[in-house]
Amino acid sequence: QVQLIESGGGLVQAGGSLTLACAASGQTFSSSAMGWFRQAPGKEREFVAVISYSGAPPYYTDSVKGRFTISRDNGKNTIYLQMNSLKPEDTAVYYCNLDSKGLTVVAGLPRAGDYWGQGTQVTVSS
Repeated sequence: QVQLIESGGGLVQAGGSLTLACAASGQTFSSSAMGWFRQAPGKEREFVAVISYSGAPPYYTDSVKGRFTISRDNGKNTIYLQMNSLKPEDTAVYYCNLDSKGLTVVAGLPRAGDYWGQGTQVTVSS
């Protein structure tokens, strides 16, 4: 069974930075895609960023392009999300996601996989 454990969330001022990490355990996926979704209060969960196992160019939602960077360490089954120039609208619970079938893009957006972490809170104050 796959477990995804997120870490690195916290409270920061606007313009600050945080780095999230998500470690996968319990099963290996040689072709898995891993990424991040987020959900703000009263809003639907939305895609943030995803990276393939092979290291192909990652995908980002438009609102974070140029500010967030996703990376992957396959030896540790871990992905990271470096978040710079944070804005209050980035405030959300960030969820790690893993798709054992690899990266699939539908209507310009990556599709969520079957496995989810518990989420880590990111709060950006103005």
